[in-house]
Amino acid sequence: MSPEPFVLGVNYWPRRKAMYWWSDFDPGEVRDEFDVIRHLGLTLVRIFLLWEDWQPSPTTVDPQALDHLEQVCDIALERGLQLDVTFFTGHMSGPSWVPGWMLRSGLTVPARVRQVVSGGRAVDRGYVNPFTEPTALGAAELLLHTVVLRFKDHPAVGLWNLGNEPDLFAWPPSANEGRSWVRRMAATIREIDPDQPITCGLHMANLVQDNGLRVNDVFAEVDTAVMHGYPMYADWAMGPLDPDFVPFLCALTSALCDKPILMEEFGGCTAAPGQSSFVKEWMSYGKPRRQFMASEEDLAVYFERVLPKLVDVGASGALVWCYADYVPEMYDRPPCDESWHERYFGLVRPDGTLKPHAEVLRRFAATGPVIQPPRRRVTLDLTPEEYYRDPLTNARRAYEAYRRA
Repeated sequence: MSPEPFVLGVNYWPRRKAMYWWSDFDPGEVRDEFDVIRHLGLTLVRIFLLWEDWQPSPTTVDPQALDHLEQVCDIALERGLQLDVTFFTGHMSGPSWVPGWMLRSGLTVPARVRQVVSGGRAVDRGYVNPFTEPTALGAAELLLHTVVLRFKDHPAVGLWNLGNEPDLFAWPPSANEGRSWVRRMAATIREIDPDQPITCGLHMANLVQDNGLRVNDVFAEVDTAVMHGYPMYADWAMGPLDPDFVPFLCALTSALCDKPILMEEFGGCTAAPGQSSFVKEWMSYGKPRRQFMASEEDLAVYFERVLPKLVDVGASGALVWCYADYVPEMYDRPPCDESWHERYFGLVRPDGTLKPHAEVLRRFAATGPVIQPPRRRVTLDLTPEEYYRDPLTNARRAYEAYRRA
């Protein structure tokens, strides 16, 4: 049996639209940008169904959004691309994007939620817990049923995804209830489509907090295990461009759930062309923020070092965050107004030209990488239950051992 390809892909929002894509849809824009993605040798595109655009009420799914998704699927198919279709978005690039029907005037916004956006603007209202509130649960099942039934046989659909870092939107009351939610949503999909794999977009926080979505529980209920990670957001990494950190997160996740890992998000935000790496300081959501901004050249070197290390840990693939820097016309709208750094995470600049790390990705794709048995592993002397009693300490300890090895 020939080895399986190491999947390479990208997380996608259009550079002219960002999170306003579905409400201002342009198929020509998608064709042009998917052409760039295919030119780079990538094969998997992760797209996000912004919840409020897809469900204007808990009992309806927007028919125009469904038609737009059909166009996206057809465009992807024409270019030999597959889609990682992410539901319940939800948290994205700083804010929680909340359907109006989930908002409640009597609920406070959790401290960990930076901003609530609904109807395209920031609002000062809390929202119901989608893991437990009956109306939200019914709405979620309706969305899954409607989308999966329509697209289950479309060849461009490669992966159904139950969320984007869902703990940043809300926490289940317990790990048991978190796992039950994943089981319920996965069962809804499998009743309609037993063939396409299912995942849930967890990230580093699910390895260092017991936030109700443990990686061993969640990935036991789905088919594909994934992870998102950025050394610039971890003070225990060996610097903001630590090339071992992202592969380690894959290896640690694999050790906890006993599955190969798709690194579904990794990357970095960049300084202006020709500018050196620096730390940007500004006020973000009413609090001081410091953010490392890599020079374009430094980020390219980081990619050159990380990609082969992901193969070494047995990862099944890697998806870059994200496709594009956003155009300046987006800078006064969420998320770019407060999450200043989110303007500059792209493979392409606001004018559409490629950054150096896009060329690194293209060259790596041209080598035809394949999935390898892991040459580097994380070995834990703890059960998952024991690990989650003090997950941050245990993750740090495992990384120290990984680096020594």
